[in-house]
Amino acid sequence: MPTPAAVPTPLTRKPEVMAPAGGRAQIRAAIEAGADAVFFGVNPPEAEARQGGAGFHARAKVGIASEELPEVMRELHARGVLGFVTFNILVFDRELRRAERSLMALAEAGVDAIIVQDHGVARLAHDICPDLHIHGSTQMSITSAEGAELARRFGANRVVLGRELSLADIERIRRQTDMELETFVHGALCVSYSGQCFSSEAWGGRSANRGQCAQACRLPYDMFVDGEYRDLGDARYLLSPGDLYTLHQVPELVRIGVDCLKIEGRYKDAEFVALTTAAYRKAVDEAWAGLPLSVTPQEEQDLEQIYSRGLGPHFMTGTNHQAVVRGRAPRHRGVQVGTVRGVTERGVLVELERAVKPGDGLVFDPANWRKPEGREEGGFVYGLWQGGVHVEAGNVRPGQVYELRFGRGAVDPGRVRAGDPVWRTQDPTLNSRLKPLTDAADPVYTRPVAAQFVGRLGEVPALTLTDEEGRSVTVQGDTPLGEARSRALDAAALREQLGKLGGTGYHLGDFRAELTAPEGVGLFLPLGALNALRRAAVSALTELRGRAPERQVVPQLDGALQASVQSSRVPTAETPAPQLHVLVRTPEQLDAALAERPDSITLDYLELYGLKPSVERVRAAGIPVRVASPRILKPTEQNLQKFLLSLNADILVRSGGLLEGLQAALPSLAGEASHRGRGVDLTGDFSLNAANVLTTRALLDLGLSRMTPTHDLNAQQVAELAGLAGPETLEAIAYQHLPVFHTEHCVFCRFLSDGTNYTNCGHPCESHRVALRDERGVQHPVMADVGCRNTVFEGRPQVAGMHLDDWQAAGIRHFRLEFVHETPEQVRAVIARHREYLAGQLSSAELEEALEESGDQGVTEGSLFVPRDFGLLDELPMV
Repeated sequence: MPTPAAVPTPLTRKPEVMAPAGGRAQIRAAIEAGADAVFFGVNPPEAEARQGGAGFHARAKVGIASEELPEVMRELHARGVLGFVTFNILVFDRELRRAERSLMALAEAGVDAIIVQDHGVARLAHDICPDLHIHGSTQMSITSAEGAELARRFGANRVVLGRELSLADIERIRRQTDMELETFVHGALCVSYSGQCFSSEAWGGRSANRGQCAQACRLPYDMFVDGEYRDLGDARYLLSPGDLYTLHQVPELVRIGVDCLKIEGRYKDAEFVALTTAAYRKAVDEAWAGLPLSVTPQEEQDLEQIYSRGLGPHFMTGTNHQAVVRGRAPRHRGVQVGTVRGVTERGVLVELERAVKPGDGLVFDPANWRKPEGREEGGFVYGLWQGGVHVEAGNVRPGQVYELRFGRGAVDPGRVRAGDPVWRTQDPTLNSRLKPLTDAADPVYTRPVAAQFVGRLGEVPALTLTDEEGRSVTVQGDTPLGEARSRALDAAALREQLGKLGGTGYHLGDFRAELTAPEGVGLFLPLGALNALRRAAVSALTELRGRAPERQVVPQLDGALQASVQSSRVPTAETPAPQLHVLVRTPEQLDAALAERPDSITLDYLELYGLKPSVERVRAAGIPVRVASPRILKPTEQNLQKFLLSLNADILVRSGGLLEGLQAALPSLAGEASHRGRGVDLTGDFSLNAANVLTTRALLDLGLSRMTPTHDLNAQQVAELAGLAGPETLEAIAYQHLPVFHTEHCVFCRFLSDGTNYTNCGHPCESHRVALRDERGVQHPVMADVGCRNTVFEGRPQVAGMHLDDWQAAGIRHFRLEFVHETPEQVRAVIARHREYLAGQLSSAELEEALEESGDQGVTEGSLFVPRDFGLLDELPMV
């Protein structure tokens, strides 16, 4: 992949500190803690919500009411804070008209930027209001400069980088693009790459790409290695990462030139927002000033106490698979305060590592000796005793054993054992210490204003205030300046009086006074007049800052749809015969596929070195051959593009960064519908997340001959997309194991080695087969790709049998079959049954029945399931 030219990155602008907000209380806490920006979702108008409309953001249970948005933006802007609205879900065709109305309302309300996942929606938003900034969401799976440049094509001026990148990766990207870069610095980590998780879609009928994550990564799993159960002791939550904490990396992020440091946590309370925002505010200010980080042990403990599954920098400081997932518990732990040494009739004996006091909320961690099913024991401390004597809180000493007593019936001593770690999950004094930020009556965090006072004898004075962004107001007083009889006005006295900005959200920065009077004559202005002048200037500046910007907002959807649909209508002389494309992942599966001779074969191998001979085998058999790219390409993996092109095979494109890189490598791509004339045909895969006609057509226009829709579409939506985008442009997957998780974290390295990464793990992925068994008893195979990233596949094949008649009626003619752990016999049987169906020898029901019998764990309809109420949604009219 060609490396973009180096981009200079002078440190000319202090990075923003961005705080999360699930509601007004969190917004106020963020403002007082010093946030430069706040991000939040906006819920639909009440009437629209009553009709089933949902917000276009990835935290469905929280958000600001749309009716409140103008007021919220005025409040933010008046305090010098930017408001970014999350529009970070995939948008369906039936929702595009409502999405356009929402985008127009956001632009008109003065929103500073929207954070967008859907490429087509990003372009639509940019066309509707060019002045509205577009930020490419982390759900665009951006891990390279090329990925950032792809987002730029769709109107983005900033991208949110994947949380799996190291400092070195971020710096490489910074040097290769002038796009604004935003990175997460604190909060929850998804185990899967954002935008690439389909576990909720597969198992709950609700999609993470639609703001409805079911948090399947926080569930317990059993590991099976080569078919045998592997006891992992206390590590049952194999896919539940700890939380991100990078306060110590802030100086490096500032040096690199990252534009925005983002705190995750829109489901968190105001106390979490206040504490984390204040911590990163101080760290950024110190780094910008060239000062060392001054965080204290108590401040770090507070950050752990407020919410933590175990804090660490994780991928930001390099890959260590032993540290990312501890596996004991999936929820808030807080601070470990001690270890159980026994139980008494009235309480629990605990050897304390930290002082504990009445009112603290504690939990006893039983992962050493029992499975995670059932509740954990815990409660609020009533008191501490030692030797039968009550101990006052101030006399508790770490290192000693105390009897901790709780409310009657709060703790079952039979479910607590010696050796259990004890965690403090709640510290009421911490919330009390945060009240100045969460319950502030007057502004706590203030921003500088420059002031200029102009006074001439006999004329009314003028005061000019200018804020950090250069916005300026000038007000004149009502009382002319007179001749001083005693003490005359001077710059020091004026600065003192005009600097009394308490309760305003400002503090006085630079000050200049221009005082003009005849020589030997001093100036006088009554104190009340001076105070009134200051108040008027502050009021005028605040009003100016709070105004919504003047923007041109014009609907664009009809034109975009017209262009997208018209370009899809290519007349054909006759209906083409259906084609069957097969994807295999092992040489043994390839043998079976070659024997069945499908219309094409795609190779998706872990080991790159095995690709070239396999490509030659397929080509020698006279069958078109494709190679599947990884879904993720980091800055150090750019040679993969060159390798894939060297195979002279068609490419199944799974990475947005790769698609962008191919624009330079194959400059004749743009605008072409097919590329076989020059030897490379590109098909876009599900991971590009084409969920509507706008995105589908835009991606096709980058040189793809066909697109596989995102797995977030149900079967009816796939058929409808064919009608809008053109059925010849779609390649639908008829048989597959849904890739439920795609993660940088490697379970092979974590649990089958003592290594930290691929350099020292011994590569157990090459010699062992691993599966994770869920609580329903289904085993889900895990495979590693060339970048050592793991994909957890749904154990049951997802089959489209009952929907194939409708897909064919919609004109779809390209169908793909994907195999994971199937035997050669199973591969041949699945291909044969689908061929018989397409030849009219089997009905769709008979096909489904045959596939059910061939699987080891049954089959599933999975993401293709069409909800009963789906037909109630407005259908996008054919243009």
